[in-house]
Amino acid sequence: MEQYGKILLIAMPVFLVLVLFEKWYGWRKGFDTVRTLDMISSLTSGVTNVTKDVLGLSVAILSYEWMVRNWALTHINTTWLTYVIVFIVLDFAGYLTHALQHKVNFFWNAHIIHHSSEEFNLACALRQSISVFIRLFAILLLPAALLGIAPKVIAIVAPLHLFAQFWYHTRHIGKMGFLEKFIVTPSHHRVHHAINPEYMDKNFGQIFIFWDKLFGTFREELKEVPPVYGVTRPVRTWNPIKINFQHMALLVKDAWRAESWADKFRIFYKPTGWRPADVANRYPVYKIADVYHFEKYDTPASPLKKAWCWLQTIMLLLLISYFFGNIAGIGAPAMFIYGAFIFLYVYSLTDLMDGNPSAWIFEALKLLLGCGIIYYYGGWFGIEKSFAFTSYFLVGYFIISFLASLYFSAERKTLHEGSHR
Repeated sequence: MEQYGKILLIAMPVFLVLVLFEKWYGWRKGFDTVRTLDMISSLTSGVTNVTKDVLGLSVAILSYEWMVRNWALTHINTTWLTYVIVFIVLDFAGYLTHALQHKVNFFWNAHIIHHSSEEFNLACALRQSISVFIRLFAILLLPAALLGIAPKVIAIVAPLHLFAQFWYHTRHIGKMGFLEKFIVTPSHHRVHHAINPEYMDKNFGQIFIFWDKLFGTFREELKEVPPVYGVTRPVRTWNPIKINFQHMALLVKDAWRAESWADKFRIFYKPTGWRPADVANRYPVYKIADVYHFEKYDTPASPLKKAWCWLQTIMLLLLISYFFGNIAGIGAPAMFIYGAFIFLYVYSLTDLMDGNPSAWIFEALKLLLGCGIIYYYGGWFGIEKSFAFTSYFLVGYFIISFLASLYFSAERKTLHEGSHR
């Protein structure tokens, strides 16, 4: 956990700079693909995902280390070629996992967050799941385990493989010539994120595109069919925590409502989007019928509110950076309390972005938890050793944040009334 946190301390600023550069570049070129609230929603989703990972809030049924120890048929010496082989094995395992997430109702819940943005930009690459608590991915590394490839190789290659999937989430790079034949490019991945009937469930590759060409899931981006992004059942919220569990909540409700006992069970392993006929008739769910004519999700926000949301995001990134850089010193159980505060912070911020009347309640809880932490620990997890007055600053910030939520709730009411005149 500590090592992963240190890696993130380097990766996060790089990703943020690139996201902001894409925003600037699009504005400069007159082709802005980044909406402010959508970008903040993506950034907060990334924060929840890495917080969950650093805290280790998931259980692997089989760990790679265990498989190597018990099932290895031989042991391959670690050379540069070993890293190449592992990268390819990881990519094939990623292709299979990715395809499964798109094809099966139950597994789609773990991936819907990544497709939930109705834009396509670098920021949406950060939309990653927090809903997976039991990991099955290690079993797909069985070939590497049988060859006895050292676990440290996986530990190094896996983050590199993940981070290498960031760059192609953009609309500012066209087709890339001969590279289109081998690697996943922005053009390929635009197809994957599209909800056009021509493009649905295609291009599952993560680094190499030849898996899709080999297994018949490849589709080229067509000039006459511009991709439209999102999911066919729009999530209609900026709140990444809500998005992570929306689909599963619907599956559970549909299973409860279904009259047939067979439907109560098979809804989970049926193709993504399947619902029992009786439930679909009694409890219809909105689905986009014409992908070229639907209203993207948006909420009224004054320039002042957008500026406030940015300030909140900056504070969040500072708090999470301190967390990752000092997790060993913070220790357990304090690090889980810190993590709970981060999740509450994200929930309150994105609920405010949604314009929910109850957003101030979560801000009040954030204020109470933040001040409670400072009172109980005598400071903010030891930061006073370096910055003496941080606790006073944070208490003041928590109070201002709560008052701001009350103000923007009133502003939302004014904007809403004005839009209906």
